[in-house]
Amino acid sequence: MTKQPENHGKPWTPQQEAKLEKLIDGNTPTRVIGIKLGRTEAAIYGKASDLGKSLKPTNQSPYNRRK
Repeated sequence: MTKQPENHGKPWTPQQEAKLEKLIDGNTPTRVIGIKLGRTEAAIYGKASDLGKSLKPTNQSPYNRRK
């Protein structure tokens, strides 16, 4: 069984929400965000959805087109 993150089950603070938004805007991978905030990936996806933020990478070319 895996170890629970340090903030498992705790409510989100306004500071954590602000840091989450900053990390999402910086195109940080979801797993890295989870490690930095002490949350699971599922918690990150859920809170991002609540905040109306997309976790899709912004630096990828559509349809795998590379030039």
